[in-house]
Order: sequence, then structure tokens, then C-alpha cells
Amino acid sequence: MQSHELQRKTPNSGSKRIGRGRGSGKGKTSGRGTKGQKARAGHKIWPNIREILKKIPKRRGYNAPGFQPKPSVVNLATLEKFFSAGDTVNPSVLKERGIMRSRKGEMPVVKVLGDGELTKKLTFSGVIVSASAKTKIEKAGGTIAK
Repeated sequence: MQSHELQRKTPNSGSKRIGRGRGSGKGKTSGRGTKGQKARAGHKIWPNIREILKKIPKRRGYNAPGFQPKPSVVNLATLEKFFSAGDTVNPSVLKERGIMRSRKGEMPVVKVLGDGELTKKLTFSGVIVSASAKTKIEKAGGTIAK
């Protein structure tokens, strides 16, 4: 075998060159059909869902179903300072004593957290109570009404 008799193992086939005349098999419109947006370079067609989304008014999450405002937080240490034994703790009393403020004229949702110690017997109604606060309230002899 001479060096001029060597052959490739696989045939040498380059990629098809489009837009290089009728004889190339991809001439004239280069496989893009005829005129229009799809025939142009850099074409990008909007997805159909985008048009539908553009027609929906902006709601920004406030009117969305299931939206609930975050509750205002009060710690047990604060309640220890502002309340005496036997008092009832609810959102309206908290607003009266200046611990909470109303949001847009509405009573806020209040959550009592267990930060601090409670030594007084208090009654809680109309508030959400965390698990740690519940144990401390019950330990002090207080009650939580639903």
C-alpha cells in the first residue's frame, strides 16, 4: 500500500450550504418558504399565551384569591407590661392601649408570640396564638377563647 492509495474510513461530507443557488437543493428561499416574518433573519414570534396575559388587568396580588395580610405581632413581654391580672386581650383593647394600629380603618389580625415571660392570668380572644405562647399562657393560668 502506497501513501497515494490511502482512503478515509468514513466519507467526507460537509454541511449543506444553503442559499447558494438552485443546484445546491437549498437555493432561492433557502428552505424558509416564501415571504413574511418567518422568512426574515432574527424573527421571533410571540407565544399566544403572552397576548392573553397582556389583556388581563394588573392585580398585583392584592385582589388575588387566597390573599391574606400578614398578622401584626405582639410578644408576651409587651402584654406583661400593658395588662394587669384578669384582663381580656383582643384586637380592640390592644388598639385602645396603643399597642396596635388599625390598617385602613380595619382591625388588624393579631398574633401573640411567646417572646418573654407571662406571670399574669389573662384571657385571650380574637387573636392567633403561637405554640410557645400558648404553653406560657396556660402555665400562668390564662385562657384562650376561639
